[in-house]
Amino acid sequence: MRALPVRVDAVLVQAVIAAALSFAHLHDLALAAGQDGWKAWAYPISVDLLLVAAWRCLRSGEAKTAGWCWFLVALTASLGANVATAGLLDLENVPAWLRILVAGWPAVAFLGGTLLAHGSAHPSADPATAPEPPSSAQAPGPTAADIEPPTTAPELPATAPESASPPPSPVPPALITLARKVADEHRARTGTDIDISTLRARLGVPMPLAEAITTQLT
Repeated sequence: MRALPVRVDAVLVQAVIAAALSFAHLHDLALAAGQDGWKAWAYPISVDLLLVAAWRCLRSGEAKTAGWCWFLVALTASLGANVATAGLLDLENVPAWLRILVAGWPAVAFLGGTLLAHGSAHPSADPATAPEPPSSAQAPGPTAADIEPPTTAPELPATAPESASPPPSPVPPALITLARKVADEHRARTGTDIDISTLRARLGVPMPLAEAITTQLT
């Protein structure tokens, strides 16, 4: 089997060495402050985890103030342990104030980790303060530029000319002769030409036929 090439990152190696040294200094300081056994190992873990949580919060771009605050707290704890174990502090005779700080660190680390891990990254807008949409009464009316000019109505096709009135029905000659006789009698009696209604009534024919007869008489 072909061995996979292993790429060694110098920065990563340096980070691992620095983390191991800081871990050892925090362990030694906790042990000197009276935190023996597994508790001495838990202190450097809590400091490193708080650093990582704060750094992730800064990388995400959310809640930068809280991220910087807890990052500086964890960095101060790590740097303080490194400096204290560099010979500036007698680990055989640790002062009382340092014992108090070491004993209170778990509560500080728990508070910082909880706030960073469960802080609201996207706070929802309060419905009471959310801006209300403008009502229809307050909405500005459309301007002249917004109103589109009416489009030209499509021209309707020219309607077909109305059909001419049907030609008068043919009138039998005998009926015309009778109508002329009735008209002459009416003129002799009244001195006026007979009208269509009277002619229709005298002959007993429908109005269209009476009109056709009147046309033939003139």
